[in-house]
Amino acid sequence: MNFFDRLHDRIRTVDSVVSVGLDPDPSRIPEHLREYDLPRWAFNRRIIDATHEHAAAYKPNAAFYEDPDGWRALEETIAYAHGKDVPVLLDAKRADIGNTTRQYAQLLERADAITVNPYMGRDSLQPFLSNEDAGVFVLCRTSNPGGADIQDLELDSGEPVYERVAALADLWNENDNVGLVVGATKPEELEDLREQVPDLPFLVPGIGAQGGDAEAAVEFGLANGVGLVNSSRGIIFAGENDGEEFANASGQAAKRLQRRLNQYRD
Repeated sequence: MNFFDRLHDRIRTVDSVVSVGLDPDPSRIPEHLREYDLPRWAFNRRIIDATHEHAAAYKPNAAFYEDPDGWRALEETIAYAHGKDVPVLLDAKRADIGNTTRQYAQLLERADAITVNPYMGRDSLQPFLSNEDAGVFVLCRTSNPGGADIQDLELDSGEPVYERVAALADLWNENDNVGLVVGATKPEELEDLREQVPDLPFLVPGIGAQGGDAEAAVEFGLANGVGLVNSSRGIIFAGENDGEEFANASGQAAKRLQRRLNQYRD
């Protein structure tokens, strides 16, 4: 079974397409956890305990772990999530060429899937694409305002850059392991991309703090019932002012998002 087969089973098991973003900003970790050996791991463990029944996947962003203690915390986090039978998608946005990208691809020895940047073309992604067991989510249409600077540029063919990226990703999907990252803040673009690539699962960020369209995220983000809708800050910091009970609010936030999204699933 490849990543998307496993994700399909997970979605059915928990009846959820919620991806919980594990982005433990050290400045927002509760005070009582900051004296731990690995505060980010201590934080994540409590979030996982509170949310795993509602999570189709966890999505740690590598930016919050890129120091020695951070990588240790990430390894512990991935192992713990796997112990709860939840797959882990590492939001790393990696890509390069030659030995560099082969080193980046070794991240898939720990995580189940990864986000990648297509700017350098297929050869920069080949070590990821050739891993038949792993999921590879290609950045396509991001939800940040500045994404339009490049993604909206019109090519000679008349299509915008982000549509060409989607078409290329579809061609690169020889191992049925490719998905797209498509933000939820412009539902009409989600719809257009779904028509263009009907079989690629989407990872849809922008729900929660960025105010994305939940209905569109579900209606157009899923391919044959498979896809992920992510919330990070809206879940993990839901109990930011609750002291030692912070994780309870995170569990409730994940449950609410699960129910909200399930309104729009078939």
